[in-house]
Amino acid sequence: MPSSEPSLRILHVLRAPVGGLFRHVLDLATEQAARGHEVGLIADSSTGGESAARQIAALAPQLKLGVMRSPMRRKPHVSDFVAIARVCREIARLKPDIVHGHGSKGGLYARASGFAPGLGAPLRVYTPHGGSFHHQPGHALYMAVEWIVASQTDLLLFESDFMAREYARDVGPTRAIRLTAKNGLRPEEFAPVPAGPDAAEFLYIGELSPYKGVDTLIEALAAIHAEGREKPRLAIVGRGGEHERLAAMAEHHGLNRAIAFHGALPAREAFSLGRVVVAPSRAESLPYIVMEAIASDKTIVATDVGGVGEIFGPLRYRLVPRDDPAALAQAMTTALRCDPDKAAAERAMLSRHVASHFSVKTMVDMALCGYRQGLSRRRDRPAALSSATS
Repeated sequence: MPSSEPSLRILHVLRAPVGGLFRHVLDLATEQAARGHEVGLIADSSTGGESAARQIAALAPQLKLGVMRSPMRRKPHVSDFVAIARVCREIARLKPDIVHGHGSKGGLYARASGFAPGLGAPLRVYTPHGGSFHHQPGHALYMAVEWIVASQTDLLLFESDFMAREYARDVGPTRAIRLTAKNGLRPEEFAPVPAGPDAAEFLYIGELSPYKGVDTLIEALAAIHAEGREKPRLAIVGRGGEHERLAAMAEHHGLNRAIAFHGALPAREAFSLGRVVVAPSRAESLPYIVMEAIASDKTIVATDVGGVGEIFGPLRYRLVPRDDPAALAQAMTTALRCDPDKAAAERAMLSRHVASHFSVKTMVDMALCGYRQGLSRRRDRPAALSSATS
């Protein structure tokens, strides 16, 4: 950090310490602390399990503002007021320069504090990560809440061009500065992970939830088996509420021997379990798993949702429609039969695109740039108001 730039006190607020959102926050907090800023973290205490606890414990020594975990509900609940009060108390105690909310609930808690008196004037920042912006039951209510707390938002930091468009469409213009700080990878992540000796032909890694479209993937695998020429296998890595339903689907289609459920594993460990990674999502923002698969030199088949097209760049035409088992089956079969030299060239092209457009360093640079812009505008505003009234 240049000596001319003073250290900032940065408090990150999120709900569930899981998935891509959690990785985004960890990368930001780790790099900001390494650059000399004083960083703190507020997160839900009821989710994430041992994995989140280990990651937070490993980071905690670097967080000069500490870690506070307390219960936070996923859905709207009266306890949200209690959670907001706890966040307000931490803001009053820590006196941060920046309060950065991530995701729907983290963004609500961080920005709702702006309505409370006596907390000073920290810059309130919001990074939406999909969540309530995915069209689902209650979408109108979620957008109404977004519109209300937009009045307490100084800076919007989008992690994809897709989310910037979604916010503009669903919330509309606000006074906040708008910048994009895209999810990124570290240079050391660009290293091949070869398939193991008994690897399945296909691999899914992610949450087992309706939004991830694993049921579409099972339907596509059933269609491939029905053709009779090939009987590829599928390794499913992840946990979630859809597990029992997906297992029942596999049994219904007679795929018990072709599909193996492995539970949750680190991505780079899981990549050895399959040759072709399939991301069949119905909704995404800018999924890390797609970037991680590309960085690990895996062939990948994905649906054209959210910001996935930004990741695929020059090969966006290869993406398939969501909720279309036949199209997905065709793309999966094509990936298996692709000429090895052509497949390697396409993987290399995707890897170069991801390496040049999605890096942790650039993400953190843009976030800090946004913080500085917001603080500068805040300092300039009283002078502008004074000039206007004189």
